This record gives sequence, C-alpha cells and structure tokens, in this order.
Amino acid sequence: MTPSDSAVQRKLLLAAFQMPAVATLVSRKSSITNAFVNTLIPQIVPSLEEIEQALKILGMDLADVRCAYCGDKMTEWDHLRPLVVKQRPTGYISEIGNLVPACGKCNQSKGNSSWREWMVSTTARHSPTARGKKDVAERIGRLEAYERWRPPTKIHDFEAILGTEEWAAYWRAWEKINADLRECQKVADDLRAKIEKALPQQLRGVAVIPVDLRTSLVNVVRENDFPALPLQGQPEDSSPI
Repeated sequence: MTPSDSAVQRKLLLAAFQMPAVATLVSRKSSITNAFVNTLIPQIVPSLEEIEQALKILGMDLADVRCAYCGDKMTEWDHLRPLVVKQRPTGYISEIGNLVPACGKCNQSKGNSSWREWMVSTTARHSPTARGKKDVAERIGRLEAYERWRPPTKIHDFEAILGTEEWAAYWRAWEKINADLRECQKVADDLRAKIEKALPQQLRGVAVIPVDLRTSLVNVVRENDFPALPLQGQPEDSSPI
C-alpha cells in the first residue's frame, strides 16, 4: 500500500466510524419541554367515519396506508402543525384535522417545521424533495385540501384560561427541572472522569472524532470519487424546538 493509498484508507475509516451519541441530561431539554406542553394539549379521538374521510381526502388505500409526505409505508400519525415552537405551545391540539399518516423518517426530519416549507426543502435531511420523491407537488395539494376539510382548533391564550399565577408556576417547575438536570450533569461529568481514570492505561485518551471533522472527511472522500459511507444518526434532541 502506497502512502497515498494509506492516507485515503485512513480518511475512509475516520469517515465510516461514529461513536454513538451520548444522551446527556442537559440534552433532554427538548424532550422535557415537549412533555410539559403535550401534557396540557387536549386530545380529541376521531370517529371511524372521520378517519375514513381523512384517508379518502389524502388519497389513501385503507388496506395500505402510506406516509402523506413521501408515500413510504406509514408507521405513525404526525401532527401536521407542530404543538411546540420556541419552547411554548403553538395552540394547536391533537385532533384528526391536525394529524396525518407519516413514516418515522419524515416525522423525525420534519420536527416542528412548517410542513409545506419542509417538504420542498432541498437541504432538510430526509425531506421528500431532498430524497428525490417525484410527486411532492401532488402530495402538497392533497395536504392543502386536507387543511380546507377540517380547519384546525387553536387555543390562543393558555394563560387566559389557566390564570397568570397558575401558568407561571407551571413554567417555574419546568425551569427547576432543567436547572436540576444541569447540576446533575456536572456531577455525572466528574463521575465519568473518575471512571475513565480507572480504565487501563491503553484505553485512555482515545481521540474522539468531531462531527465537523467527520463531515469534512466525507466530503474529501467524495471529491476524490471514493464511495463514502453515510454518517449515522444525530442525537435525539439535536434539533431546536
């Protein structure tokens, strides 16, 4: 193996490997916020007739329900309009007019984005357009018809319903939980350092490959026409609310 081949091999190896993402205590802030909001959101269970009508508007075969965004096999129902944006409720609720069949890939990729902007995005990871789906415009048309079929219910002012004191107390509890988790994370960092110190000498100080370095290495490999391996998934709460 020549030095040049060795360098390429090293780049391939570095680009191909990724340590599993560590779910730290502080990285759970998005999950906690979602839980705080979702716990308050009313859920209206649809009738069988409403489900049938919803699927008909979306052009779905009852025996083979597909993702409304991309057409892949449906695995879950997704909120068409997000329940949480910027760490507070949007006012939309869980009801048939705000739920559409989706696949896990689209649900995770869309997150709390506007569904229409996300679907046509060429840069959003796993969006239908970025994945080269050919019928995106047609699916957007169906979703627009779906919105006209059942205008969404929206709670415009939670504070007015619950009262200023009760609403503020709820979010103080949210702040306290996150503060406690930050303190717990400091303790966990110290404990992990002690555990790592107890490892055999040959296992210490192994370099961690940063995400930006891995990305740049993949680009280098692609530019040199080598078959780059895909990066693995990102941490669960890597996308902002």
